[in-house]
Amino acid sequence: MTTTDQRPLGSPFSASSTAQDIVAGLDLSGRTAVVTGGYSGLGLETTRALTAAGARVIVPARRPDVARTALKEVKDCEVVPMDLTDLASVRSASVHIRDRTGRIDLLMAVAGVMATPERRFGPGWEGQLTANHFGHFTLTAELYPLLAAADGARVVVNSSAGHTLTGIRWHDPHFRTGYDKWLAYGQAKTANALFAVHLDAVGRRDGVRAFALHPGKIITGLQREMTLRDQIDRGWVDEHGHVVGEGFKSPSQGAATGLWAATSPLLDGRGGLYLEDCDVAHASATGTPMDDGGVRAHATAPDEAARLWSMTLAATGATPITR
Repeated sequence: MTTTDQRPLGSPFSASSTAQDIVAGLDLSGRTAVVTGGYSGLGLETTRALTAAGARVIVPARRPDVARTALKEVKDCEVVPMDLTDLASVRSASVHIRDRTGRIDLLMAVAGVMATPERRFGPGWEGQLTANHFGHFTLTAELYPLLAAADGARVVVNSSAGHTLTGIRWHDPHFRTGYDKWLAYGQAKTANALFAVHLDAVGRRDGVRAFALHPGKIITGLQREMTLRDQIDRGWVDEHGHVVGEGFKSPSQGAATGLWAATSPLLDGRGGLYLEDCDVAHASATGTPMDDGGVRAHATAPDEAARLWSMTLAATGATPITR
């Protein structure tokens, strides 16, 4: 099967699986991975697991000094300065990475922001769409020759159940008529999923397959822009900041689905899929509760993915990837 098929495969792993469970017994020696956000939260767990399995990992980081401190005990790991909201920085990091390696086997887009105050970048782009989508799109485009050179690379993009909040707001993607932090987050997460759909369509001729995923509910630095009161009101934590909500995962469990996407032989010959709980997610109907899982049709539609691809190319001026 080489086309999108949103049905679980019967993976031996589950929502409770950890990063260590996924890589147990794997030998990734000789593989090179790029992990954005690979120095905190899910990204740090991902970096640790990949290097423990023998992979070399390059971590683009907005705060390189903080990243180097966090990763000081991780072997075979290199930090490259990069700010996803500054496309000149993304291109500079890409040049550095191209100078350091001739192939990339895994590109894992883990970094992201959530429910931030209104911010503008570049020519007035909305901040969450810029950080979560435009930056990763540009990085992938600039590194694409290295992915093609791997002859079997995988690109794994962290989306979220937040994609259920909205599709792409074609009439106003940058919220120029009024900002809503949660709709902006939802749009950016839908963009992440659609990016994987079209990247897989254009990349499969070169052996580059792409997947998007929901890592699960995890309390990490992703919530840093939210007030404690906001998190309490959502039933996530108590007044002391301790997790009380149901269904939350540990950071290691949260990293597991991305690692499964990067390494599972069950996904050989497949791509353009949305994953959760270490398996392919089911398709979910509009109006079903977000916590019921699954992926909405607006986040996997090939025509929407192609339209977003064209819009993003025009906005960012990224190097085109064509069939």
